Amino acid sequence: MGRVTERRKVIRIRDGAVSTRPDTLVAEEPLEIRLNGKPLAITMRTPGDDFALAAGFLVSEGVLASAPDLRNIVYCAGATADGSNTYNVVDVTTAPGVTVPDITLERNVYTTSSCGLCGKASLDAVRTTTRHPITDTPPLRVTPELLSELPDRLRAAQRVFDRTGGLHAAALFDEHGELLDVREDVGRHNAVDKLVGRALQSGDLPLSRTVLMVSGRASFELAQKAVMAGIPVLAAVSAPSSLAVDLAAETGMTLVGFLRGSSMNVYAGEERIALRAAAVRA
Repeated sequence: MGRVTERRKVIRIRDGAVSTRPDTLVAEEPLEIRLNGKPLAITMRTPGDDFALAAGFLVSEGVLASAPDLRNIVYCAGATADGSNTYNVVDVTTAPGVTVPDITLERNVYTTSSCGLCGKASLDAVRTTTRHPITDTPPLRVTPELLSELPDRLRAAQRVFDRTGGLHAAALFDEHGELLDVREDVGRHNAVDKLVGRALQSGDLPLSRTVLMVSGRASFELAQKAVMAGIPVLAAVSAPSSLAVDLAAETGMTLVGFLRGSSMNVYAGEERIALRAAAVRA
């Protein structure tokens, strides 16, 4: 849609010298997601891959599980008072027979890049509602050496970040470290939704033999989205939250944090990391 970036004039100060110049910024606009014609959620996102974002969001909400669950996604015409289309409202139509949540004022969701659920009830909800339990059989095995290469591969695939420096990214890799897909967004949770939504649209769920690499921290919300898509390994360049670790342990997902160079911390699911026995010290 050509709205991924925008140009703004800035005053630049370098070593006391002042100049003006245009700067490229990442675009941020609201996206309203409607489900069968009824408002469900609003998220602040970078325009682009909006249909995949909506589909991925509904996977994480337990509404969609496979491509046949989805009938159609469209932009809503006449989204403004004058009847013009802002391309900021999408309506997702589910296939007949798909159970949808009770959409009430209490159910409506406003999401941000730092949002997420919390508490034991949230862990129970993810464990009981996912239709893609983590079942990588035979178990996926990755080496620390392979994991250490993923941040650089993710960074090399970030096209918009190079122009703006203001985007999060999420990438899917196969068990051999080959890049399958990468998405960027101002919200890290949106980047993951775009990946998962594209996988749903392609009929590739569950993502049972993949590694999800994210450019920031591993929050509960990102762990939740990985679990709902059946992803067995989540790796992040920064820290996980305590609830993300709890969810990974309860659902059998491998969670790796502080993945920087050859250093990393494995917080759960260490059985998928191919460690040399002699190198493991208590």
